[in-house]
Amino acid sequence: MTREEIRKQIRDIGLIPSIRVASADLAIFAAEHVADGGIPIVEIASTIPNSDQVIRELSQRFPSLIIGAEVVAGLDVARRQLDLGAAFLTGPNFNPEITAYCVKHEIITIPGALTPTEILLAYTAGADFVKVFPCANVGGDKYIRAIKAPLHHVPLVAAGGVTQSTAAQYIAAGADALGVGEDMIPRQALRFREGAWIRELASRFRAFVQQARANL
Repeated sequence: MTREEIRKQIRDIGLIPSIRVASADLAIFAAEHVADGGIPIVEIASTIPNSDQVIRELSQRFPSLIIGAEVVAGLDVARRQLDLGAAFLTGPNFNPEITAYCVKHEIITIPGALTPTEILLAYTAGADFVKVFPCANVGGDKYIRAIKAPLHHVPLVAAGGVTQSTAAQYIAAGADALGVGEDMIPRQALRFREGAWIRELASRFRAFVQQARANL
């Protein structure tokens, strides 16, 4: 897929499930069931053991899955993740070097930022979306609404503490997409390999986003 096609898919779906689990095997399990629940997008956390293996295997087994790699260790790691099959890069912070590389090579990048200054710096550098993280800790949907007032042109991904009860509120406040972790991929669902549970939650979050947009 092209950069524009991936950007459109992220906008249309409005969800980026963040997979941060204890093993490569669990990560692949979670990604498969999130996709089966109607969200063909995942973010693979850098803290997963053998995250390289996860990205490689997912890209081989599920070619239609849009895989994002969380990168916190620098450009060399970013290049490796892309070579293994990642289609976009994310992070909890803004790394100018990684963003410049992505812009040059037509790769989707979603750096993290929190303050208006950080958000605008990341977007001006060429970020496709800016991940507002950790969003819930600084006011949640009210913070997104406040940011969007002066920075209405910046596409934002609300991440960090998004739940079933707050998902629609973030969309109503102006978030273009949501980064969702444990509320979509519960630890108990992973522990007992309850794939149906994850599929149901993925489907439910899709409905939250669609309904919230319909009400705008």
